[in-house]
Amino acid sequence: MKTIINNGQVLNVHTSQYEKKNIVIESDKITGLADSPVTGEKGDVVIDAAGKYIIPGLIDAHVHITSATVDLATPQLPITYTTCCAAKNLADALLRGFTTMRDVGGADFGLAMAVNNGMVKGSRLFYCGRALSQTGGHGDFRAMTYDGEYGAPMQSSATTIGQIADGVTEVRRACRSELRKNASFIKIMAAGGVASPDDRLTDTQFSGEELTAIYEEAQAKSTYIAAHVLSPKAIQICLKYGVRSIEHGNLLDEETAVMMKEKGAYLIPTIITYDALARRGADYQFPEESIKKLGSVRVQALEAVKIARRHGIKIGFGTDLLGPLWEEQINEFTLRSTIEKPIDTIISATKINAEVLNQSGNLGEISEQAFADILILGKDPLKEITAITDNRNIQVIMKAGTIYKNTL
Repeated sequence: MKTIINNGQVLNVHTSQYEKKNIVIESDKITGLADSPVTGEKGDVVIDAAGKYIIPGLIDAHVHITSATVDLATPQLPITYTTCCAAKNLADALLRGFTTMRDVGGADFGLAMAVNNGMVKGSRLFYCGRALSQTGGHGDFRAMTYDGEYGAPMQSSATTIGQIADGVTEVRRACRSELRKNASFIKIMAAGGVASPDDRLTDTQFSGEELTAIYEEAQAKSTYIAAHVLSPKAIQICLKYGVRSIEHGNLLDEETAVMMKEKGAYLIPTIITYDALARRGADYQFPEESIKKLGSVRVQALEAVKIARRHGIKIGFGTDLLGPLWEEQINEFTLRSTIEKPIDTIISATKINAEVLNQSGNLGEISEQAFADILILGKDPLKEITAITDNRNIQVIMKAGTIYKNTL
């Protein structure tokens, strides 16, 4: 049995232009792109997309699907509860049009298995397992009053997102442990952050020896490093030691942008999380010290994207929302639309993010032998980004050939 989509305007993410193509889908893949409408056989599903706009399924390259609270220092929650939250986040994201997500701290092989086996109807999942943090780093949410044995559990909700590893031996072991569990990449907390109230945004984290060891472990498994980092100094250190994707990068400057371009690194902005936390964080017990940190990074997040565009850096798309703020995921498009054309953001959330995932040709495009991840829209998203942000306009959502929404 085939699924056929006729008469739609299909976005070619390589040319940024529409092409009138007719799509043939068998099982989970696109098997044909015809110039003329395709006649189905008995049992085939035929969709007439005349007057509609067809784009690839969206990819969010920076999520934490197990985050159940905004304040990660909240006492550790039951794993059963966080798993239920993760299942809901996966399902909700799919119905917003995100057919794939990259989890940068929290998800594991069990959640990916649940999606792949159809136990959870949600976005396709790539994951790093638990991110690496040094003692006192962005991933260390232990209370300052805690002075237990080294390596003891963090006893906070951040436990699922990160782990503490100090010294070459420990970071090697942590990398190997996550890669043994089929992690797609390694995530490190390489600098201070907003959510961790006890460090500064300008802090750099991990030594050169530790970063070298992490890079060697990633290379041994033919994968890459993603780094939480905001300041120019910390970004430059990360680039020196082979980090491939810069997560957030809010304080990016011109000099550092030149270095990013030379190294071929990706920038994954997460503008909506800072905006949402500034507006709503206090309602969900986000620490006061963390709220104070939001001022400069919230404003500079948009400027960083402008700088990266000027220097030709490849820019992906991420959201980084926590707990109840997950509902604002699609609003990253709204914020990005204030500084760039809709096509630029769409390419970030499709073609570029597929590159970040090492999935070019499989995801983020509508082409033969790519996975059939497809959105059919009633309005043209290249003219107005609300064609994506207004869920009523997303009339068909398909992931791997399965239709999860159809209002045509």
